[in-house]
Amino acid sequence: MAIPHFKSGRLRGSLALLVLLGNLATVPGLFAAPPQPPDVSRRLYDRVMEEFRHKDYDAALAGFRFFLELHGQSALSANAQYWMGECQYRTGHYKDALGSFFNVISYYPLSQKIAASTFKIGQIYARQGDREKALMMYARVTDQYPDSAEADLARKALEAAAAKNESVAAEPS
Repeated sequence: MAIPHFKSGRLRGSLALLVLLGNLATVPGLFAAPPQPPDVSRRLYDRVMEEFRHKDYDAALAGFRFFLELHGQSALSANAQYWMGECQYRTGHYKDALGSFFNVISYYPLSQKIAASTFKIGQIYARQGDREKALMMYARVTDQYPDSAEADLARKALEAAAAKNESVAAEPS
């Protein structure tokens, strides 16, 4: 592209720079960050899941936190949040696990991990001795997710609680 002749050298240099930048701006992706391959988040997620499978829950927890920092908008972020809760649950950090499972329910309402998170919340309440809240969460799982594997587990927990109530009621005072 020819640059028109101007008397001022400074103006001519500025115009030449603008023309050059204009031409460079038409080169696709020159100024944009290079796109990451879509499998980058999947590879990290899979690597962290390996830590979980090897029962290194502290490393997996740190990995899932890191995953969420880097890929918080990923299709896998709800799963990462759920598995954070599992790590916390398995290491006995029930209060933290409750928060993680409630985050799945609150922030990922379309997640496939909603039923599992709701069931886990019931299990935590049961462990903490809050039978009423545990039964409420189990009932929620059976009502809202009746065809899930967690609903089967929740039904068994509800049946066990009902049987326990019947045996307690049948005992002489």
